[in-house]
Amino acid sequence: MTIRAGLLQLRHDLPGDSPINEHKGVAIAKHTEWISKAADQGVQVLCLQELFFGPYFAAEQHRRWYAAAEPVPNGPTVQAMQEVAKKHRMVLIVPVYEMEMPGVYYNTAAVIDQDGTYLGKTRKMHIPQVHGYPADGPYGFWEKFYFRPGNLGYPVFETAVGKIGVYICYDRHFPEGARILGLHGAEIVFNPSATTAGHSDNLWFVEQPAMAVANGYFVGALNRVGVEHPWDIGEFYGQSYFCSPEGNLLATGPRNQEALVIADLDLDLVRTVREHWQFYRDRRVDTYQDLLKDLP
Repeated sequence: MTIRAGLLQLRHDLPGDSPINEHKGVAIAKHTEWISKAADQGVQVLCLQELFFGPYFAAEQHRRWYAAAEPVPNGPTVQAMQEVAKKHRMVLIVPVYEMEMPGVYYNTAAVIDQDGTYLGKTRKMHIPQVHGYPADGPYGFWEKFYFRPGNLGYPVFETAVGKIGVYICYDRHFPEGARILGLHGAEIVFNPSATTAGHSDNLWFVEQPAMAVANGYFVGALNRVGVEHPWDIGEFYGQSYFCSPEGNLLATGPRNQEALVIADLDLDLVRTVREHWQFYRDRRVDTYQDLLKDLP
């Protein structure tokens, strides 16, 4: 079965000090317009960028951003995206800031089937606390201030277009969870990200093709674009792409430009590659006990 998949790499259009409701309104309207464009091109499954309904606010540490969090799935953004998915008969991966209860927040992606059904969510498992540029400045990737580490494991969702897993941004640096997604049956893994030039350029086209090869699935790697003020922690450079279970790049977005990146994915290739390499057969789980030990 061949399915048409898409990634949206967009720029956020408001300065960071704008009211939170304005951020959401502008971002959701813009993404809804681009989702319609994707539908016109036959996209059947589409991933939005990390924290799509606003700027990458974790560049600073400020309590006001807690007000941006919403329940999932009962918050207004996910419910609105359910209607959009149903309208376009499109599977949507919708990354948002989730509130489980006041004071408990997650970096989350909801998965919505093409009939608008909410299938479940993934919560970002690995939470970074990393300086931006310059390294001695007040801004960075201060996610521990905002997000509790995920507690839902590594779910895979049975959608109308195949078995989908989600690994959110910083998660991609940790191969253990990527393996578990494969063991849970993932055929496509999406990685919505917010990553800047200087931090990850040399890793961006290495880690995720390697992840695809090691686990025998397609990967959709998604990065937003633009410089977000007033933080200016670097330029989110886009270059979103799809790669195959053989590690081949199938489609790549432009650098520093908004784009809809589309690729046709032959899911039968997942079985072909796994039967050839037999990485799952040849695993030696009896030798991996040290993976479950913490540092001394």
